[in-house]
Amino acid sequence: MLAIQTKNQTAILSNVQQEILKLYATELLENELYELKMQLARFYAQKAIQAADKIWDEKGYSAADMDNWLNE
Repeated sequence: MLAIQTKNQTAILSNVQQEILKLYATELLENELYELKMQLARFYAQKAIQAADKIWDEKGYSAADMDNWLNE
């Protein structure tokens, strides 16, 4: 566990924050930095798709529903 102490408070860093701090110690080439950003974007896009799919399934939506929404 890693904590940051400021004047008025102490903040405990999450595992993600700790890993990002480790990345700051690594000098990346521009193309590597771009690749890292793309990996993060894909990760969060996949999470959003999974959440949307879950809602879609829970609501029982169909392709016909989507066609209707697109034609409204």
